[in-house]
Amino acid sequence: MPNYRYHLFVCTNQRAADDPRGCCAAKGSEALRDFFKEEVAKRGLKGSVRANTAGCLNACAMGPSVVVYPEGVWYRVKTTEDAIEIIESHLTNGEIVERLRMPGN
Repeated sequence: MPNYRYHLFVCTNQRAADDPRGCCAAKGSEALRDFFKEEVAKRGLKGSVRANTAGCLNACAMGPSVVVYPEGVWYRVKTTEDAIEIIESHLTNGEIVERLRMPGN
């Protein structure tokens, strides 16, 4: 079993369009998940970082939501630029990106 330095979960939950909580999938989380996977591979991090799909992380109202373990840091990731910042700061250098952290985390 691989021993990853970081494990990243991207919520791809889907809800009805009229659900007041919204859903991460409608906010582009599937494309962000794919982007994380591609960038992790492209940067040679594949053996130490794992990017996965997650079901509902119960934060869709603030999403797209992403959580990084082992620290358990929750991020709100809206753009590929946000994803790159997380990859470069957190996943590569071990520095949490405070501006993207979800409130209360």
